[in-house]
Amino acid sequence: MSPSQFGALQRESSARTGNGTGRYLLRFESLFHAGRGLSFPCDGAGHVALDQLSDQARENYLFARAVVGHEYATPVIQRCDE
Repeated sequence: MSPSQFGALQRESSARTGNGTGRYLLRFESLFHAGRGLSFPCDGAGHVALDQLSDQARENYLFARAVVGHEYATPVIQRCDE
């Protein structure tokens, strides 16, 4: 997900929920390519609102979860700077 796509999703998510969803990222870091990974907007507990992701982002998220330990490290929750 590009920074501009994330920003748009973050604004849309925050406007819909009003609960701060999108101020955090759930980051899956690649085990084989330093600095590469996948990030998804989430709440402070790491819950991703799947219904608010695009089809491609949802597929990427489900893939990343399925290959933790094989392709991606255990995800971490990161606070976003606003």
